[in-house]
Amino acid sequence: MAALETTRQQVDHFRTGLLFAIGSAFAFGSSGPFAKSLMEAGWTPTAAVTARLAGGALAMAVFAFVVRPGWLREATTHARTVVLYGLVPIAGAQLFYYNAVSHLSVGVALLLEYTAPILVVGWLWATTRKRPTNLTLAGVVLAVAGIMLVLGIVGPHGLAGANINLVGVGWGLAAAVCAACYFLMSDKAGAEGPDGQAPVHPITLAAGGLIVGAFAVAALGASGVMPLTFTSGDTVIAGWTTSWIVPVVALALIPTAIAYTLGIIGIARLRPRFASLVGLSEVMFAVIAAWVLLGEAMTAVQAVGAAIVLFGLALARQGDRSELDDNDLVTWPENAPATTR
Repeated sequence: MAALETTRQQVDHFRTGLLFAIGSAFAFGSSGPFAKSLMEAGWTPTAAVTARLAGGALAMAVFAFVVRPGWLREATTHARTVVLYGLVPIAGAQLFYYNAVSHLSVGVALLLEYTAPILVVGWLWATTRKRPTNLTLAGVVLAVAGIMLVLGIVGPHGLAGANINLVGVGWGLAAAVCAACYFLMSDKAGAEGPDGQAPVHPITLAAGGLIVGAFAVAALGASGVMPLTFTSGDTVIAGWTTSWIVPVVALALIPTAIAYTLGIIGIARLRPRFASLVGLSEVMFAVIAAWVLLGEAMTAVQAVGAAIVLFGLALARQGDRSELDDNDLVTWPENAPATTR
């Protein structure tokens, strides 16, 4: 009876984690279209990221003070984790992704960023010394082939005939590195430390990380390292002309405060391997959002390439899970933050 109850708890743990992860992916998917509407109105990527992170930090701080009054003390205790999380998965990923969006379509930029699962597989291979399965390696090959289709490298004229913005591709791949760190660091932060140190609560990690990220990006802009230009002109979303305040508030709440909180909770329950697979759904949500809000659409060849990328990544993740998920299922309850069970 006790074993049956434990199994039920594990299944419920998985289902709620899956809902959190999908909700996070849905929220994150709206980021590109809202940000691009600001950039088309004259905002630089750094300005859009600063506004997004600052607004998200304010919203999360207020929320944290209400539901978790001691979050500041907890953030100080885990200062190193919070600072690294704010600099890499939050500031780095958003800054690099927005710069990619300024040179590429939202769909292509996000597709590049979400090659992150390949990096997660590679990192776990290097650190655990366990070779990925043949299924995983086959998925990686498919994903690379699909990316070549999306970028136009495969064609009658090959690379010479491809219309590739190498600067945008570089930004997109840099965002992928930070996205991989998001999955790995969120998982590590949600696990008990080797010395018995309690895990960081998701609300504390999200609020503290957003504050650090906002200050980091603003400092880059203020110092002149990255261009920082704001405008007060109207923006166009889904064919409607509206104030710049609308996309800024939307960015702060939906793909920032809400998305990071749901994502951290979901990863703690699903573990980074499966969570990174679920996170691929963000590509679909972002492409749909870009089509609805900006009128962007992929070509038929790009759509086929995107489908191959997603299938390849799913195959790679399935191969990885077939070897490791049984162990993950056992360790979910022990590694998840106690207050989210």
